[in-house]
Amino acid sequence: MTRTLVASAVGMVLLTGNLSAGQEVFKSALHDFRLTTVADGLVNPWSMAWLPDGDMLIGERPGRLRIVRDGSLLPDPVPGVPAVFAEGQGGLFDVLPHPEFASNRLLYLSYARPKGDGSTTAVIRGRFENDRLTDIEEVFEAKTAGRGHYGGRLAWDRDGFLFLTVGERMVPSTGDLSAHPAQDLSNHHGVTIRLHDDGRVPADNPFVGQEGALPGIWSYGHRNPQGLAIHPDTGDVWIHEHGPQGGDELNLVQPGLNYGWPVIGYGVNYGSGSAIHEGTLRDDIEPPTHFWVPSIATSGLLIYSGDRFPEWRGSVFVGGLSGEQLARLTPSIDRPRRFEQEETLAYGIGRVRDVRQGPDGYIYLAIEDRGGAPTAVVRLEPAP
Repeated sequence: MTRTLVASAVGMVLLTGNLSAGQEVFKSALHDFRLTTVADGLVNPWSMAWLPDGDMLIGERPGRLRIVRDGSLLPDPVPGVPAVFAEGQGGLFDVLPHPEFASNRLLYLSYARPKGDGSTTAVIRGRFENDRLTDIEEVFEAKTAGRGHYGGRLAWDRDGFLFLTVGERMVPSTGDLSAHPAQDLSNHHGVTIRLHDDGRVPADNPFVGQEGALPGIWSYGHRNPQGLAIHPDTGDVWIHEHGPQGGDELNLVQPGLNYGWPVIGYGVNYGSGSAIHEGTLRDDIEPPTHFWVPSIATSGLLIYSGDRFPEWRGSVFVGGLSGEQLARLTPSIDRPRRFEQEETLAYGIGRVRDVRQGPDGYIYLAIEDRGGAPTAVVRLEPAP
C-alpha cells in the first residue's frame, strides 16, 4: 500500500486557485491547466453526468436536478425528482444514466430517502424525457439507521451491473468493534452493493444463500465511501472512503472481502486523538491500497482515460473537501494496482464534491462554496 503524510508526498505541488480568474495557469508535473467555469449559481453540487445528446446533468444536494444545455444552465430544475431528506449530510447524491439511455431513457438517482423519523440511502430510476422525470420506481432501499454517512455513489461496471456505496451511518465505534454494524452482513451499514439494473440481486453475488447475510452486498467493512469508479481498461471497481481524523482510504473492491471498519484503520477519534482500531493490519481483513494521514476528506473519484491530458491517462483523481483540493495518484509501472506518487494539482479552490471525465475528454469538478471560492462546476483545460 502507499501512504500520504501531511503535504510532503513525492511530487506534491501546492497551489492556491481563484476560480474567478479564469486565465490563471496551474502548473503541475506533467500538464499545466486552467480552471474554466461551466456553471455557477448552484447550491451544493454533488454529482455530474452527461446524456448522449450532449446535455450535462448536475445534482444539487438539496434535491434538485439541473440541466446545462449548449453551455448554459437552464433556470428551472427538472420536475419529478422525489422528495429527499436534505438535512445534515442527507440529500440528492448521484445521477447516472442507464448504459442504454439512448433507447430506454432511464435515469438513476441515489438520495437520502425519508423513512419514519429518519432516512436511509435509496436508489430510484425514472424515464427522462422532455426535461422531466416520470415513471419513478424504487430500485433499492438500504437497511440502515443513523445520522449521516450515506455513501450514495453509483456506477455501472462493464457487464452492466449497478454498483452503489452505502456509508456506516455514523454508528459509534465503541465497545466490541467486531460487533459494529459495518461488520454485520444482516444490514447495509458500510457496504458496496451490486445489482441488476432493475434492482434484482445477481445470483453470483458473494453472499447469496448465506444465512443471515443480505444478498445484495458485494463488500463490507467500509466507513463512508463517497467515491466510486470502474477502471476503463481493467474493469476493476475502486472506491475511496472517509476516515475519521486521519485514515481516508482508497480501496480496490473485490467480492466478499472485509475492508475493516472499525476494526483496523489509520485514523483516530476526533478531538481527543484517542485510538479507535485494534491496529492497522489483520490477516483476514483487506488493507487499503492507499491512505491519507491526515485526511483530505475524499469525495469524487475518476480514473482518467481521455486525450486532452495524455500524460495523465491511467491516473486516479480524488477530490478533497479538507484543503479544498484535487489530488492525482500515479499508478506504478512495476506493481499492478499500486501507486508510486501523489501530486496535489490545486489547493484552496473550494470543497471538491465530484470529479468526472466529460465526453469531451476534459476533467470536471463539482465544487461547493467555501472560503470565498464560488459554488460552481468547473473544468480543467490544458494551458500552453
